[in-house]
Amino acid sequence: MDFQHRAGGKTGSGGVASASESNRDRRERLRQLALETIDINKDPYFMKNHLGSYECKLCLTLHNNEGSYLAHTQGKKHQTNLARRAAKEAKESPAQPAPAKVKVEVKKFVKIGRPGYKVTKQRDPENVQQSLLFQIDYPEIAEGIGPRHRFMSAYEQRIEPPDRRWQYLLFAAEPYETIAFKVPSREIDKAENRFWTHWNKETKQFFLQFHFKMEKAISQSTGPLPPPNMKHPLPHLSGVHPQDSLPPPPPGGMSVPLPPGAPGAPQMPPQMHMPPMPMRPPPPEGLAMSNN
Repeated sequence: MDFQHRAGGKTGSGGVASASESNRDRRERLRQLALETIDINKDPYFMKNHLGSYECKLCLTLHNNEGSYLAHTQGKKHQTNLARRAAKEAKESPAQPAPAKVKVEVKKFVKIGRPGYKVTKQRDPENVQQSLLFQIDYPEIAEGIGPRHRFMSAYEQRIEPPDRRWQYLLFAAEPYETIAFKVPSREIDKAENRFWTHWNKETKQFFLQFHFKMEKAISQSTGPLPPPNMKHPLPHLSGVHPQDSLPPPPPGGMSVPLPPGAPGAPQMPPQMHMPPMPMRPPPPEGLAMSNN
């Protein structure tokens, strides 16, 4: 038999598959794929009728075996009907209520006014660190309530136009109104002995003290340069006290003369007294001045 000029002409190979064979192979591959992803026993649209065949209740199609039905579920018709059924159910079903959140009962108090307060400005004698001490009086504070405080940026409040040079310190305790203090917007020192609070339950007084951090001193090398004509001051000499007033320096950038007798003072010759020059009488009125 001549196999040379036949389609797929190779000794031992089969011929070209027909259309029915290709469809059968395609359905088998789809069935194997569907078996990996779909449990046919849990499919709500799968039904076996009294004739022994299988039906798709969604697409109203008949199938001779399970493989045919599984191949049908992977087709375009079944997938399109699934999308339509999902959209219809979402439109007809009422909106599900959101899960109930845990409600926290908010305690309501009748405001009785602002508390009394006292603010004291202090300075540490050791490192010259500035601090503020606040004393807030809450004589009628609610039972079981403790005073609270926090710092607020100038951009959080809505009472005044925001200014980045200031910040606000708030104190709150029911049933009193919340009060705020306007303080400079400087960095707060959070060290243990630089920031502390105390609530005295017996006297109903709340204390808060905080320190501002020290600002870094600007070195002389980074400062502005002095004018070129300015002379540096001379050091204090022996026998000359700082409180002795010296005459102001003459114009022209000359150095200040040292008092006579001081070490290092130059020996100046005695001054000569010049006799006063005679003044010429003014010319009579109406005559011009001559250069002679």
